[in-house]
Amino acid sequence: MTAIPVSVVVMTRDEAANLPVCLPSLARFAECFVVDSGSGDGTPDIALSHGAQLVPFRWNGRYPKKKQWCLDTLPFAHDWVLFVDADERPTAELVEEIGRLMAGSSADGPSHAAYWIDGRPVVRGRPLRFGCWNRKLALLDRRRVRFPEQPDLDVASMWEVEGHYQPEVAGMTGRLHQPMDHDDAKPLSAWFDRHNRYSDWEAALRADGRMERLIDGEPDIAPALSKRMCGIAGRRMQKRLFQRLPGRPLWAFLHAYVLRLGFLDGAAGLDHALARAFYYWQVGFKMRSAAQAREASARFPAVDTYPENPPIMRPADDPYSSSNAMRSPPSAFSRSKVRLRTPGSSIR
Repeated sequence: MTAIPVSVVVMTRDEAANLPVCLPSLARFAECFVVDSGSGDGTPDIALSHGAQLVPFRWNGRYPKKKQWCLDTLPFAHDWVLFVDADERPTAELVEEIGRLMAGSSADGPSHAAYWIDGRPVVRGRPLRFGCWNRKLALLDRRRVRFPEQPDLDVASMWEVEGHYQPEVAGMTGRLHQPMDHDDAKPLSAWFDRHNRYSDWEAALRADGRMERLIDGEPDIAPALSKRMCGIAGRRMQKRLFQRLPGRPLWAFLHAYVLRLGFLDGAAGLDHALARAFYYWQVGFKMRSAAQAREASARFPAVDTYPENPPIMRPADDPYSSSNAMRSPPSAFSRSKVRLRTPGSSIR
């Protein structure tokens, strides 16, 4: 069987639980890179045992972050790149669809510069048929895309990987019809830890207008595709409306459970809709808490009245520092002992 001329990138950090399921689903693609950030759980050995090319990565704390570094640095044999998170599994139907797309293309490749792929959540082993799935630009012509350098290095919780935003695209985007399953094999505590960090990042960007600018920079979508994907309102419009909507947790639940028929998935659909609501509650709660801390600081500025007894100065990375008011303090709720990797989730 002819290999599909696409280079796959799987970014990892301690993904021994997921790689043995993820990598076999990528066997038909011409090459696969596992870009690893110092895993200590055997991830590199698993990658090599499945024939992947292992590439070490160490972030320097600046841009480019990991995805763009991969596009700039890896020795790709092909111009088309598929980003797959370790907890994602391209379905056999999606692999066939990508194969047909590449086989039916002209010498210059597919007609669009990048393609949206739907992420189908798997909850307690059950792929959801309904509810709110995520969607991202995962199949890219590396010559025509670039992940923007967002001013978010102050949000330490997102560390080395780009946040929940799409790359800039020189051209139009298309959409593939078949999904990619999102099925994390790690303990449930890892899910809570990961989304706690995501909500830190989103709360920080929503609080000062950076999220609005990020939405405005999303790539263009062909009018026909926009109508099929989002109904009357386009993707940007829907995101702008949701950004300004009061009671976002409630609306997120109703959208997933009622409007998108999540109730037809039974208890798994309810769990997923509640998880979405909980995520947006976290974002709103962190924004309100940070605003309250800023107001208190403005009303009661610290005054050193006793120079011989200087106030205790907290380090910049102290989670209780006022400069880090958006970050969650360490606790049994907000931190786990599982070291984690990239954002890849059904909550976007």
